[in-house]
Amino acid sequence: MLAAYVDRLGPPEEIRHGELPAPRPRADEVLVDVLATTVNPVDTFVRSGQYPTALDFPFVIGRDAVGVVAAAGADVTGFAPGDRVWCNSLGHDGRPGAAAEQAAVPADRLYHLPEGVTPTAALAVVHPGATAWLALFRHGDLRPGETVLVAGAAGNVGSALVVLAAEAGARVIATAARHDLTYCRGLGAAEALDYADPRLPAHLKSLSPQGIDVHLDTSGRNDLATAVDLLAPRGRIVLLAGACTHPVLPAGALYTKDGSIRGFVISRATTAELAAAAADLNRLLPTGRLRARHTETLPLPAAAEAHRRMEAGELHGRRLILDIAGATAR
Repeated sequence: MLAAYVDRLGPPEEIRHGELPAPRPRADEVLVDVLATTVNPVDTFVRSGQYPTALDFPFVIGRDAVGVVAAAGADVTGFAPGDRVWCNSLGHDGRPGAAAEQAAVPADRLYHLPEGVTPTAALAVVHPGATAWLALFRHGDLRPGETVLVAGAAGNVGSALVVLAAEAGARVIATAARHDLTYCRGLGAAEALDYADPRLPAHLKSLSPQGIDVHLDTSGRNDLATAVDLLAPRGRIVLLAGACTHPVLPAGALYTKDGSIRGFVISRATTAELAAAAADLNRLLPTGRLRARHTETLPLPAAAEAHRRMEAGELHGRRLILDIAGATAR
């Protein structure tokens, strides 16, 4: 099969495109003919070694896949040849990635693609969507009627956070660039504020006099001094970006508010947590509420260039699709 892979960890230039042996699925796995994959920040962390995880070389890159079942292992139920499926947890912890013509996917990490949803439309949102779902409901313990602050709300994860929180009955306050504020309101934000406004902390306090119940900063700035100051009693801060940040924590103010901080990476999510997120994503995908703002499709041999652009910060919320088998035409 053709695949994008690396023989060692390193920069994007290590990515190769060529033939590798096709996978042989185990009894609990499903062989999938992959239509397309994506490029996520976490893919670059794995490829570079920034996120240490078990890998076998040559290592096929890529976390997310959408495709068609080719065969199901002897112990697998619920999947049959021809089923349209997706997965967002390949390419780490000993599992080869998705950037290949075929992938052997553990059955408990594979989900059916809802009727009426195109493969690329789903593929563009399943990773940021699952990240947002887990941040809100698994780690943020969000409840209806609470107030959520989403910083960086116009990005891929940020926009999914706004949609999912609003759908769950929360009041969402979004911060983003001025030109993105209308977009954020359209996603369901009750309020959208310019993150560059020097009066932002005062505006946030006036809009949430009881405090913020769940604080999420997708920009990775992690200004904990401001976050704790804005926090409601028993509020929760969920850290999900900014791996190299070293913010100062006002511990006294945090514990006297009975507040908490949780760090979170989707790579450590359990199969049960991922399945719960997938069920909610599959509910929303046919509605069109959960969708990518911009996508760009590239051929699989452009994987190294896609990783370079991701690391250089050139995408600005654009989702890159690596087309493997004509997914855009299906």
